[in-house]
Amino acid sequence: MATLLYRLGRFSFRQRRLTLAVWVTVLALFGIGAVTLSGPTSNAFSIPGTESSRAMEVLEEKFGGGGDTASAKVVFTVSGPAKLTGGEQRAVVDTAVAQLGKAPGVATVTGPFEAKTISQDQQTAYATVTYAIPAADISVDDRKALQEAGDRAEAAGVRIEFSGEVTQTAEQSHAAEAIGIAVAALVLMLTFGSLVAAGLPLLTALIGVGVGMLGIQIATGFFDLSSSTSALATMLGLAVGIDYALFVVSRFRHELAEGRTGEEAAGRAVGTAGSAVVFAGLTVIIALAALSVTGIPFLAAMGWAAAATVAVAVVITLSLVPALLGFAGRRILPKRHRRASAKVPFGERWARGVLRHRWAALLVSLGLIAVAAWPAQDLRLALPDDSTAAVDSTQRKAYDQLAEGFGAGSNGPLVVVLPADSAEQARQAIGRLTDVVMVTAPVVSPGGDTAMLTVVPASAPTSEATKDLVHAMRASGIPGLAVTGTTAVNIDISEKLSDALIPYLAIVVGLAFVLLMLVFRSIVVPIKATAGFLLSVAAAFGALVFIFQQGHLAGLIGLDSTGPLVSIMPIFLIGILFGLAMDYEVFLVTRAREEFVHGAGPDEAVIAGMSHGARVVTAAALIMMSVFAGFILADDTIIKMLGFGLAFGVAVDAFLVRMTIVPAVMSLLGRSAWWLPRWLDRILPNVDVEGERLTRQLAGAERERVPV
Repeated sequence: MATLLYRLGRFSFRQRRLTLAVWVTVLALFGIGAVTLSGPTSNAFSIPGTESSRAMEVLEEKFGGGGDTASAKVVFTVSGPAKLTGGEQRAVVDTAVAQLGKAPGVATVTGPFEAKTISQDQQTAYATVTYAIPAADISVDDRKALQEAGDRAEAAGVRIEFSGEVTQTAEQSHAAEAIGIAVAALVLMLTFGSLVAAGLPLLTALIGVGVGMLGIQIATGFFDLSSSTSALATMLGLAVGIDYALFVVSRFRHELAEGRTGEEAAGRAVGTAGSAVVFAGLTVIIALAALSVTGIPFLAAMGWAAAATVAVAVVITLSLVPALLGFAGRRILPKRHRRASAKVPFGERWARGVLRHRWAALLVSLGLIAVAAWPAQDLRLALPDDSTAAVDSTQRKAYDQLAEGFGAGSNGPLVVVLPADSAEQARQAIGRLTDVVMVTAPVVSPGGDTAMLTVVPASAPTSEATKDLVHAMRASGIPGLAVTGTTAVNIDISEKLSDALIPYLAIVVGLAFVLLMLVFRSIVVPIKATAGFLLSVAAAFGALVFIFQQGHLAGLIGLDSTGPLVSIMPIFLIGILFGLAMDYEVFLVTRAREEFVHGAGPDEAVIAGMSHGARVVTAAALIMMSVFAGFILADDTIIKMLGFGLAFGVAVDAFLVRMTIVPAVMSLLGRSAWWLPRWLDRILPNVDVEGERLTRQLAGAERERVPV
């Protein structure tokens, strides 16, 4: 592989104009495709085959229209002595209901006076707006028209707010990306000391993200994708795109400093650092694609979209980066390039300090990780709802008003579907359960064989009490009873995600062990690497629980409300951190293995690996952290959590695990760290990640050209 990449690097450098033209054409074609083929995204989550999903299908079959159509609640409130039942206020509500019924796509509007959805103090009421199409088919114009219809009716002190899936939009601020890019540019400038060298990784990463985002827009025309998919892919595409280009540019500068021509330097950079980039990219891609094994369609779709964006970043690094290096030439070097320096590299100083105090370094690092991970024992999972929306959003205002006027459970009523002849028995049995506020009278299907009950819990939709209530109803023993509704669907999804977590973790850890055994030809190093990865994940979970669930330091990151972590967070965090952790492991430990194989002692090999890799890995980690941390400013709860969790996890993995615990443990293990049974050594293929064989071949070719 290294030889093939060497040839690709030289070709791209030599044919730089052709390579650039190809990528510009690809970007243009994807742009045209995005404009003509893109479709809507959705915030709705569903998993086929769960009890709640099957019950939704029964509702649709027996009652018509059914479970998959979009809906919204329009909440009316007054304050002071005013009542919604007063003549003037009631006229405003009736006008609003009439206006809402004229909005595009609206099938029916059930007003509060018709449905008797008025609070006891008569200061809060809500109307239910039902569409004839799913939420995914509701356009931005439809959403805007609905809200404008309600806003036009506001008068006489009546305030109108909106909640429900129809009001959820996929608007994204680009402030997060801008902040991450700005910090990444600063880190690159400090690392390279050259504006050209700093700008090149940023440019190629932005091109890669552009291709990835346009590809996702095209995919929305054919697949149902979450509105968080683009932000996730942008986050990963920027981070890995900058990092991968950073490794190749660093190696190119090194080869130029050795006196090689630009074309030869590009070939060697892509053949050596590019080989590590391919391996690193594959680990991220496999970890994201492995989300498919969870059997959860929306999660698999997000994983594949993000994996495709990472794949684009890898291909750009191997082809467009050497082409742009051809345009840059020797300007990639700093103006005052020093041929030699007596200063000891940062990585060597750090490694010697760690090895000199290896027990202290190991114990202190483990202690810090244990403190960070401790809150993870209180981990709770749920899917986001309007209670986690921004405080000033209409969804959050409507949620709070409904909870105040009707109780917390009014935001998540449960729907019970069962045979009609069991309806009354079920109503009485459910009414006696803990945490039930109200059970409505049965609604019988036109065919007369199926009934539907609405159950209003006393607790909020994401509370443990509501979860227990759903399980209690399902365990009631009433034949044919099924519980559904948005709250039950979210509970089923959260439990499905929790059940998938351990198998997914086993796949990722097993994959890590096999890949690292191939790369390092050792059993101990993969065990140590995967154990370090688990430490990083535990610390990230603990930090997320500490801030997002328990509320500590929430104000520092602009967090308006706290609650259970988003159910998809653990799986995504494990998949992405796995890929990034293996990147750092490869870039730091591969050189140590090379030195050990060539006769260096265990400690000298570790010091050599850190000396050559620590500076670049530090810069890469700081770039990753800055890109991820920028997304903490996002309004989307999933993206805010993921941005913080990844930034914290990368910090722990890079600085505590890979640069402190790893060298300390390898020093303590000595030569046994590189032990591999002979029989296993014979059957394992030799994966030349650092291009060692390529380097030997090129060195031999150079010796042959030297005249005797």
